[in-house]
Amino acid sequence: MLQKRLKQYIDETKESEGAVPLFKQEREYALKYGLLDDNEITFPDADSRFQEAYIERCDKETEELISQESRIFLDRPITYLKEQKNEFVFLESVWFTMIGVEAVSLEVDDVFGKYDAMLGLKLQKKYRSQIERYLEESLEGESSYDLLFNGEDGLWDLNFTMNDLRDFNERQSILSAYELIYEFLFNLLQNMEEA
Repeated sequence: MLQKRLKQYIDETKESEGAVPLFKQEREYALKYGLLDDNEITFPDADSRFQEAYIERCDKETEELISQESRIFLDRPITYLKEQKNEFVFLESVWFTMIGVEAVSLEVDDVFGKYDAMLGLKLQKKYRSQIERYLEESLEGESSYDLLFNGEDGLWDLNFTMNDLRDFNERQSILSAYELIYEFLFNLLQNMEEA
């Protein structure tokens, strides 16, 4: 899963650009599994992962587009979503695609005021117990996730409460929240491969 997708990204990038820009997490993984040599890697700025992301602000009730945003929008504090409870943020990125996620939406739950991440995860149905085990071990709240296999799309609809991630806090930016989600999902896939 993860190894295959990362290898494909590395091969395509090496062919078009020569050196491969990898962030810390992917770099450690690629070196650990011998996917490339250290001298073939470049080091992008730590906060540039979502530089080329497609970002939308949408209305929660109608799902209509409010505004397409630039990368600068991600520098806003995550509390923006509490101030604009009628909105959610939708983000697509090559990095999410690489780990089998189409896009990630972030919003604040109207009832409990918690931050929710919603996404589709491309994994086969047979991985249910491994996914659930990882979620239960990694999230700190009770029943802080919903996991449902969507047979039509062939992916897992996963919603989880950001507040239950160990490193989450309301002082962070929307960008760092997306970084945290990415790290969480990358670790999920890595954990599944190593199990």
